[in-house]
Amino acid sequence: MTENSAVLTETRGRVLLITLNRPEAMNAINTDLAQGLLAAIEELDSNDGLTAGVLTGNGRGFCSGMDLKAFAAGGPPKGFDQFLETGSKKPLIAAIEGFALAGGLEVALTCDLLVAAKDAKIGIREVKVGLFAAGGALLRLPRRLPYSVAMEMALTGQPITSDEAKTYGLVSRVTDNGGTIDAALELAEQIAENAPLAVAASKALIQAQQGITEEEFWELQKPHMVKVFTSNDAKEGPASFAEKRSPNWSGT
Repeated sequence: MTENSAVLTETRGRVLLITLNRPEAMNAINTDLAQGLLAAIEELDSNDGLTAGVLTGNGRGFCSGMDLKAFAAGGPPKGFDQFLETGSKKPLIAAIEGFALAGGLEVALTCDLLVAAKDAKIGIREVKVGLFAAGGALLRLPRRLPYSVAMEMALTGQPITSDEAKTYGLVSRVTDNGGTIDAALELAEQIAENAPLAVAASKALIQAQQGITEEEFWELQKPHMVKVFTSNDAKEGPASFAEKRSPNWSGT
């Protein structure tokens, strides 16, 4: 386990568990937390022994958004925009207990899959404090929710429940309260059973296909095919199948 003042990381096999650790401030995002997130994502993406990550929050909830006191004193948290814009190259799953609000939901939307507790509240409330959701929610929510639902959330600042979020397809799984980390780790471990290069390419192509033509997609896919289909793992997969054994992925 490694840590800084606001973020903890722990390796679970081929999965990195990342924990936002400002429970006294409902995991509100300040510069320490933003920098810790960047460091954790760098650890996930640069370690060939890791295939996927789980992101959760310590205490009563996932994340309450930007630390408004810190914002008023010194402006936006340094590095937070970089995390929101780039995210991770490897699959990242948000485990949401309690709430994911404002910038906290934008952190979750940077993840590829969301797991939420049954009592969790999910929303963007920036309009209630004279701001708007400038960290990607106005781009990503309409891609994952019906237009009218995303618009109502953005204009009213009212959250939706985890059950509503699952009905709309925003959340993959709803668990009992306190069960999101185990469920997210289980999902991450299922992902980690697969070939790392193939997993990373699948994520990159699904993300990239939004807003492009089929012709552009086929061109975009070509370099991924060269990298994945000529890899050692591409040989190991069929060999392990033929030999009726578990594959030994190398990520090369």
